[in-house]
Amino acid sequence: MNNTSENSVQSARSCDIMVCAMARLIKDGDTVFHGVSSHMPMIAVLLAKALHAPDAVHLNIPGGVDPYPAELQKYTSAGTALTDTSVADFPLSDVFDLSMRGGLDVAFLSGIQFDNAGNVNASVIGDYNKPKVRMPGGAGSAVLIPTAKRAIIWRTKHDVRTFVKKVDFVTTQGNIDRIVTPLCIFRMYDGELILDSIHPTSSIEEVASNTGFDIRYIDISYTPLPTKQEMDMLAKIDPHDYRNMEFGQK
Repeated sequence: MNNTSENSVQSARSCDIMVCAMARLIKDGDTVFHGVSSHMPMIAVLLAKALHAPDAVHLNIPGGVDPYPAELQKYTSAGTALTDTSVADFPLSDVFDLSMRGGLDVAFLSGIQFDNAGNVNASVIGDYNKPKVRMPGGAGSAVLIPTAKRAIIWRTKHDVRTFVKKVDFVTTQGNIDRIVTPLCIFRMYDGELILDSIHPTSSIEEVASNTGFDIRYIDISYTPLPTKQEMDMLAKIDPHDYRNMEFGQK
């Protein structure tokens, strides 16, 4: 690796790698949904529409369709800017109906625990009847993960308490396509999570030591770093760096 490449890796931020990786998973023409507390996937959708997927349809919790990104400089992922600037209204109940009819291409969702069978826990840590921690539960993910064509999970914490041999409680399971973390991207293959790519800022040793199940892979590749074009567009779409909020910095 030359000095330029080394400098690029050293300066790369997890939030940028993750957002760009999620954006690249969106295809032109996809109908894409994200929920609340979802700054990273929301920005990924806007990035994809700006660069390679202009005909992707952006759906969200407030019910706005294709909100105009120039008006979103003070947005939340569930704020009124997502409806005030949208081209149409599509309420959440219709999103569920669309997904159950097979019309939702991508749903960006998350959880607390994941195992290599693709089970997602968003309910409890510990025994369900006497939990150590009780979480909000599945909410929309319990409907969307089993019914969306592709569920793309993002999680900003990658450790052995998050990626476990067996989740404490199965909140939902279904059509998981990818799980994007600060270290790598997993994908489902033949009923189990396997390593799809490692971020250049990490290593297979780091991924393995922070994952509670055995790492399996077919071919090892590195996640492409964000390009200059992607970073320039992110600066326009997300000038306040909201994509970094989940990492405790802004």
